[in-house]
Amino acid sequence: MDLFQSLALGFGQALAPANFVWCLVGVLIGTLVGVLPGLGPAATIAMLLPFTYGLSPVAAMIMLAGIYYGAQYGGSTTAILINLPGEASSVVTAIDGYKMARQGRAGTALATAAISSFVAGTIATILLALFAPALAEVGLMFGPAEYFALMTLGLVASILLASGSMMKGVAMVLAGILLGLIGQDVQTAFPRFTFRITELEDGIGFVMVAMGLFGIGEIIRDLENPEKRVATTQAVTGLVPSRSDLIRMIAPTARGTIIGSVLGILPGGGALLASFAAYSIEKKIARPPEGMGNGAIEGVAAPESANNAGAQTSFVPMLTLGIPSNAVMALMIGALIVQGVAPGPTLVTEKPEIFWGVIASMWIGNAMLVVLNLPLIGIWVRLLSVPFAYLYPAILLFCAIGAFSMSNSTFDIWLLALFSALGYLFAKLECEPSPLILGLVLGPMMEENFRRAIQLSKGDYLTFFQRPLSATLLACAGLALLVVVLPSIRSAREGAFRP
Repeated sequence: MDLFQSLALGFGQALAPANFVWCLVGVLIGTLVGVLPGLGPAATIAMLLPFTYGLSPVAAMIMLAGIYYGAQYGGSTTAILINLPGEASSVVTAIDGYKMARQGRAGTALATAAISSFVAGTIATILLALFAPALAEVGLMFGPAEYFALMTLGLVASILLASGSMMKGVAMVLAGILLGLIGQDVQTAFPRFTFRITELEDGIGFVMVAMGLFGIGEIIRDLENPEKRVATTQAVTGLVPSRSDLIRMIAPTARGTIIGSVLGILPGGGALLASFAAYSIEKKIARPPEGMGNGAIEGVAAPESANNAGAQTSFVPMLTLGIPSNAVMALMIGALIVQGVAPGPTLVTEKPEIFWGVIASMWIGNAMLVVLNLPLIGIWVRLLSVPFAYLYPAILLFCAIGAFSMSNSTFDIWLLALFSALGYLFAKLECEPSPLILGLVLGPMMEENFRRAIQLSKGDYLTFFQRPLSATLLACAGLALLVVVLPSIRSAREGAFRP
């Protein structure tokens, strides 16, 4: 199939009535969780994984994808109006966006966020459609050694690009890999690390780990520090930017789109790092420099375009190679596995309706977000007045029902409770859970490819360094670990998340 036939197949899937409705549901939920601090797309997708059983694989992926990129839109609304970012990637948007709102330009700031997000999302989706199939063809040439090396590089990158201490990132990755090894041996089917608990012979449920760490664990932490939510009382007007505002948007939107598109593909990158990087660059090139941070429209356009482009292009390695670039993509792989679909290069050829249906739905979803978000601003702000006492018990019940529905076993509820406590502990210790999730997903795949490569080479461990591609990938991983030890690089890494 050529590109146009593939896109026709994709739009046929995305515009099917049921899938269209699930796309709308996804972007609405995504906007909602972006508006409400403490939730976020990772926690929401984790909670919804058990409920995707009843959907077709295409509908499930379209809805979950809509939640992810929809959250990038929603997070900017409250960041601009009340200086309360609903999504982590909107933190830097609040710096200039809230100043614009205080200056009576809230409508312009919201329109800037919507327009730059739509433009970046559209361009990033075009890049996804153009280059993802070619990357999948390259992936088909990968052997076990290359896959092991690629996954190693992905885990190393997730450590380097995660916020916080690098040693904590290493520990979280190793913990995730060890959790992934619990269950039956991939080749002999012999139980290991189960402590004679029969429920663990099938391994630890990915959904329970995700819901515990990202859902309930974050909720417990947020309950410790409830923030006062005071909605703006001023009417939002001026939603149509002036010509000069549109001209000022062009360059930062273009730069943010490029930055987000590149960082979204990299393992451990995605929307969060892209928005911070884009804002930092705008701050360095701003003339006059003092304009940034005082209500500059560039300070809204750049991070908003970057986080949306990063959200869209992060689907590239997940859909084509089966390698998650961040925790949300790891959850998406979990959703594919739940649906009985094997992620990887064969997805493009064996399940083209899923691959192209998700890509086509991104164009539709981005258009929906532009049309829906600005008229719904008043509703989203009113939602901030919902007391935590009502919101969080409902989420807790939702998680418990989802965990129990996985296998109708109370053991899963206990697992959920355990990982919820661990999620709270990790938050107190400032350990980011994303590397653990990536280790949990990639660990079993790494082991399988490692053992397969050793078998094919008849026990020769040098096979990973004798094959040019795997040797290059492993060298990149090793070089990255060595470079980050340098004091200047380490300080730059620690300050990367501070605009």
